[in-house]
Amino acid sequence: MGYPMAGHLARAGHKVTVYNRTTAKAEKWAQEFGGTVAPTPALAAKDADFVFACIGNDDDLRSVTLGKDGVFSGMKSGAVFVDHTTTSATVARELYAEAQKRNLLFLDAPVSGGQAGAEKGQLTIMIGGDDAVYARVEPILKAYAKATTHMGGCGNGQLAKMVNQICIAGVVQSLAEGLNFAKAAGLDTAKLLSAISKGGAGSWQMDNRGKTMVEGKFDFGFAVDWMRKDLGFCLDEAKRNGTPLPVTGIIDQFYAEVQRMGGGRLDTSSLVLRLGQVKKHD
Repeated sequence: MGYPMAGHLARAGHKVTVYNRTTAKAEKWAQEFGGTVAPTPALAAKDADFVFACIGNDDDLRSVTLGKDGVFSGMKSGAVFVDHTTTSATVARELYAEAQKRNLLFLDAPVSGGQAGAEKGQLTIMIGGDDAVYARVEPILKAYAKATTHMGGCGNGQLAKMVNQICIAGVVQSLAEGLNFAKAAGLDTAKLLSAISKGGAGSWQMDNRGKTMVEGKFDFGFAVDWMRKDLGFCLDEAKRNGTPLPVTGIIDQFYAEVQRMGGGRLDTSSLVLRLGQVKKHD
């Protein structure tokens, strides 16, 4: 997702330097958008006013930010680090504290909208951090966001993203069960989706994934492996704050079944596969 996001920044007129752990991806980006490639995170961040990251998980983020070649070692005093990775709130607070020690500024800013949202510049961003820092960054985020919301202090962006994932998981599972039921009952699923999407059952998932779920097409943005990573953060945080997440826990295990079926890299809508009526389309 970072590839198109950085592209939107370049198109908006910002001078962009990129780093990717796979050098070929960074070089391809530079050829497409005309930016600069750096060989290390530290050199990518050198002299930048704003540094943006979109990586994989907590350990990936630590590896890119900390250490002699990490972003934090290359950033100038007063520069802002904006983390678009979906991580735990714990690592967000950890890096916020480390940034303060180095006279750097930090926002946790996970995104929602998937690969398609990144490519279209239509992401939703939930942000945690200081008010003044958010005010500095918010105009820049408009290059690839349709909505940004400041959720409060550091870590609150990640907590808001956890709520987002909890809600999505429940909707996808309900949609999978409904469509599986419809096929077993012999209903015309195209007519069905047209009918119920206009009422109380309607959702983004139904509008954007209902038809493709029925067709067994799962080659879209957000992979099952990543959803399991995110739901793990939700379940861990729920243990800490004493919140019951019974449905989320069950759906996490359903996604584990999809992984065992070989669907770890399929879109999250592939949850329907474990119910049996829908078959993957090759």
